[in-house]
Amino acid sequence: MDTVGINLGVVIFLVILALAFDFMNGFHDAANAIATVVSTRVLRPQTAVLLAAFFNVVAIFAFQLKVATTVGKGTIDPAIIDHYVVFGALVGAIAWNFITWYYGIPSSSSHALIGGLVGAALSKAGPDALIAGGLIKAVVFIVVSPLLGMLLGSLIMVVVSWTCRKMTPRGVDKWFRRMQLISASMYSLGHGGNDAQKTMGIIWMLLIASGFSQSGEPLPLWVVLSCYLSIGLGTMLGGWRIVKTMGQKITKLKPVGGFCAETGGALTLFLATALGIPVSTTHTITGAIVGVGATKKLSAVRWGVAGNIVWAWVLTIPCSALIAAVFWYLGRFIL
Repeated sequence: MDTVGINLGVVIFLVILALAFDFMNGFHDAANAIATVVSTRVLRPQTAVLLAAFFNVVAIFAFQLKVATTVGKGTIDPAIIDHYVVFGALVGAIAWNFITWYYGIPSSSSHALIGGLVGAALSKAGPDALIAGGLIKAVVFIVVSPLLGMLLGSLIMVVVSWTCRKMTPRGVDKWFRRMQLISASMYSLGHGGNDAQKTMGIIWMLLIASGFSQSGEPLPLWVVLSCYLSIGLGTMLGGWRIVKTMGQKITKLKPVGGFCAETGGALTLFLATALGIPVSTTHTITGAIVGVGATKKLSAVRWGVAGNIVWAWVLTIPCSALIAAVFWYLGRFIL
């Protein structure tokens, strides 16, 4: 009975830790969803985060749980998963998120979690513990998601510019201030749909490893609800340090540009979530913003700022993996 009690207590602690990561994901990535709509002054920050949080949670009705399946069963060998691996992975991801939030760097919560899983799994069982297919998809989309966001953002900007060529600048601004409410909502829907499922996946692998769920059973409803609510709450409180970088430092945006960037980013997230690929909302919206800025002229994009952000992307997986490896080792004495 004591062993069961300890196991249950550890599982409850790790579920709370996972939901804390989910909350921080929303807190950290809130800027992705609201930066453009705030920087174009369409919405006040407080209103924007409420809108984003609402659509984060509404995503529960919009997407199948394919991303949760990829993270929970398709990244590391389920046979090696235990509470030490989950602990190391979560602490690695949370620590890197905190570091990048503190310095205002829009890094990827998604890839911090992937890096955490990789670091903890390698520490326990070596390279054989990794499932190449799922990890390759995640790594490939580090490049594909910003490029696709950039392509779609720039194409939509070109189409919109041609369509509105006979309208006055004031008319375009007035129209797209309204349209940007729709595009920001779409992006927040995609953000919630892809990112909340990553935490579902790690809780799912924990429940299976601890015997509280079976691999053939569906994901428990309480996990789905708690993850969507946690990311929505995190978004509602917002990550203000990153809003300025995303909305003002990369390029100057008007409502029409904000609409195009958010729509391009949203379409990328919808596609990735439908395919079950965990992608970075940060990478996606950054690429879309760069694409929109580059349609005006290449000098409209502050490439130095964008370059610093790319460096953060490159470092995210190895840094979170290293932190996770350290805490996998420490977890054997703590838990």
